[in-house]
Amino acid sequence: MKLKIGVLGVGRLGKIHLKCLKTIPAYEVTGFYDPDPGTAREVVEEFEIPAFSDYQSLIESCDAVDIVAPTTAHFELAAYAVRAGKHVFIEKPLTHTLTEAEELIDLVRKNQVKVQVGHVERFNPAFLALEGIPLAPMFVEAHRLSNFNPRGTDVSVILDLMIHDIDVLLHLVPFDVKEIHASGVAVVSDSADVANARIEFVNGCVANLTASRLSLKQMRKIRLFQRDAYISMDFLEKTTQIIRLHDKTEDVRVDHSKFMELETPRGVKMLEINTPESVPVNAIQRELETFAEAILFNRPIPVTIGEGYRALKIAHQIIETIDQQR
Repeated sequence: MKLKIGVLGVGRLGKIHLKCLKTIPAYEVTGFYDPDPGTAREVVEEFEIPAFSDYQSLIESCDAVDIVAPTTAHFELAAYAVRAGKHVFIEKPLTHTLTEAEELIDLVRKNQVKVQVGHVERFNPAFLALEGIPLAPMFVEAHRLSNFNPRGTDVSVILDLMIHDIDVLLHLVPFDVKEIHASGVAVVSDSADVANARIEFVNGCVANLTASRLSLKQMRKIRLFQRDAYISMDFLEKTTQIIRLHDKTEDVRVDHSKFMELETPRGVKMLEINTPESVPVNAIQRELETFAEAILFNRPIPVTIGEGYRALKIAHQIIETIDQQR
């Protein structure tokens, strides 16, 4: 059985989704909808799939939809699809406002459809390399810097970029948020283009997140500090490095070439430097594959609507804190 799926929004990211969907055996791409006639003509020629004149007709003809439209359109498109009993993959952020997200969650509950949120970094090889590794971070530092692109300025840099790291952070630190401090500056758009947030959790963990869409270089890194270990993830390079301290007398059954002695206030320790092998994965393709698997084989959704809502809620708390300062 193949899932009939339609794509709503075929801008830069939407085209990437289309390419992935056409290579996944579980899907049959019914068509797409985009309000821009020029873009629609280009996609018809490039992908040889039909363009629909309205999103309602496309949704009615599918089993599921992939929403890659601007954030401000997410709720309207997703709500229509859910009411029609269709499964929904929706790019991050879940919706533009928290009220929309809450109403959408209620609709999903009533209509019993599956919804997956496109927090793609969960499928990045750098993140996947941490599977099975004990994690208990007490300090987290994230930097997500990007060149300016007018495409994302319909929302603040928090909803455009920082929300990726908010989602990863909430997944790594399974505790309630205690307090948020934030600052930001609107330089070329009406909302913050550069922002920093300090998030404190009830277990004592502190996270420092920085996002900018005005950088001359690109960076997507998260560093985790926990007792006797330092973990670094580079989402651009798709690499992970784990540096861990062991007692010198500890029986470490690993490659001793990865160890070096280190003098510390607690005595001589063995410093282990480990670079887990990253499995080559197309993150967008993999998240779309898991969406199909959840529907066809009733498997768990890897990024649920509830997780998408929690990331959105923290993002809005950061935005409100910045707005109060301004």
